[in-house]
Amino acid sequence: MKHIKVLGSGCRNCETTAKLIQEAAAAKGVEIELEKVTDMAAILGYGIMSTPGVVIDGQVVHAGSVPERRKIEGWLG
Repeated sequence: MKHIKVLGSGCRNCETTAKLIQEAAAAKGVEIELEKVTDMAAILGYGIMSTPGVVIDGQVVHAGSVPERRKIEGWLG
């Protein structure tokens, strides 16, 4: 199981990112645990300066925009 965090204030782009990740995981049959992180101190702790940010298994993989579905599918393997 992959542990995925979407970092952001809860804005529309952050919500869209979370939804795209959930949809891609379901389509690929990959089990994930999705967490939304809105605490700015925690977000800055990852070095994210613009949101949404995506962290998979403790590693920052994306920041600053809504990722393309193809990119998300690559993260899921």
